[in-house]
Amino acid sequence: MAAISSAPRSRVAPGKTMRRRSWVVRTLLILALIACDSLALNGAFVGVYLWAVRADAEFAASLATVGSTTWLITLLIINVSMAVAFVGSSLYSLRRGVSRVDEFFKVIVTVSLGTFATLIINAMQPQFGRDPLPWNEQVLVSGWIGAVAGVVALRWAHRSVLTALRRRGIDVRRVIIVGTRDPGRVVLNTIRRQPEMGYHVVGFISNSTPVGTLVEGVPVLGKPAALGRVIRAAQADEVIIAVSGRTPAEVLDLVTLAEDESVEIKLYPDAFQLITNNDISIGDVSGLPLIGIRNVALDSPINRALKRTLDLVVAILVLTLSSPVMLLIALLIKFESRGPVFFVQERVGLDGKPFPTFKFRTMRVDAPLIGNWTTKDDPRVTTLGRFLRRYSLDELPQFINVIRGEMSVVGPRPEQPVWVERFSQSIPRYMRRHKQKAGITGWAQVNGLRGDTSIEERTRYDLYYVENWSLLFDIKIIIKTVVDILSGKNRGY
Repeated sequence: MAAISSAPRSRVAPGKTMRRRSWVVRTLLILALIACDSLALNGAFVGVYLWAVRADAEFAASLATVGSTTWLITLLIINVSMAVAFVGSSLYSLRRGVSRVDEFFKVIVTVSLGTFATLIINAMQPQFGRDPLPWNEQVLVSGWIGAVAGVVALRWAHRSVLTALRRRGIDVRRVIIVGTRDPGRVVLNTIRRQPEMGYHVVGFISNSTPVGTLVEGVPVLGKPAALGRVIRAAQADEVIIAVSGRTPAEVLDLVTLAEDESVEIKLYPDAFQLITNNDISIGDVSGLPLIGIRNVALDSPINRALKRTLDLVVAILVLTLSSPVMLLIALLIKFESRGPVFFVQERVGLDGKPFPTFKFRTMRVDAPLIGNWTTKDDPRVTTLGRFLRRYSLDELPQFINVIRGEMSVVGPRPEQPVWVERFSQSIPRYMRRHKQKAGITGWAQVNGLRGDTSIEERTRYDLYYVENWSLLFDIKIIIKTVVDILSGKNRGY
């Protein structure tokens, strides 16, 4: 099966504007769902307390001594506990095809976890010199029931509105089906029977059916080798691979061609038995069994906002605290050798787009004339530069890149365009690492893969990070990086 070059593209893809609009709509829908949950949870809590005050004189007396500050703090505890529980349970992913029954049981478990966390934190308030808000069993049970009922009711109302919007073409995902035989037609007909799911099949990909042929009213847009180009031209959001009689290698080739694009990938029947690694998750779409290839974790607007917040907090903190040190380093560089203080070089970042990286200069001015790839004990490195590299002080200016939004504190290390083009053609899935912003440190680096080390091994670590990102994962990498620097393990070159 022919491969398509994954060389970095600096121009905006044809579907970029549509995907940005889709992202805005999806963000608004998620915010609306958060508002529904917040209204239900706070309404249940406040409503039950107002009811208890009228119904139980003894309980009302116990509340008489509670100040407004205690009420506000308890409300804050409830909202934070529930928010963590709901986000952790993926209740804001807006997954399509999830049954109301499944969502109902998930809400029960999540509200229970949030309530339990609230009880524990409330009981700990005396440790901080504050009185806890009083509870009794009747208030607790009534509040829990009210919260579950309110959340479920408003979520079903939200779902009804969402269904109506999708029937009118809002929040619709454009789907390409790979395969025109029976499995592909089963997928097409299932989607057509469920318009409320918001799927629109824009075309097929097939080797056996000529391009331009209509299959049950849907055109064949291209052959498998052109999958990447077809995805971009059709502005697709999702690819469903529904082929039969293919070898595992052929199915993996199709996955590779699709995953360099910003699309979700799912496999159906004959294909799903061929992949058995940790990159898949089994699910269904209205009864249609599908396997989803693990998507980039930061496709979620909430995750992107969390990561950007962490980046800004860390970058501002580091630049503020290290500004005297950075000034001293700049003066020492000028005293040691002629040339600029900063080394600015084009690197490849998010979506294969180039950007200028800033570092303190650690090499002689004529270093590019002597060689390209950095090696251990590189003779081009200055005496001061060797010290800066050992403790990663040369990378402090890259926090400016973080503030500018070109880099993240944690992510795959950026490479020069010439190396990206070469690696993308020789290393499978290499370009997938560019689905996140480049980072100052990364999972590969804290595992000892720095400088002149195996690119294949680094890529495996980078892809693991991209597909398994979490805020705690970032914090873990940042802490490990600091420990490595202070202990002298971070002897980069």
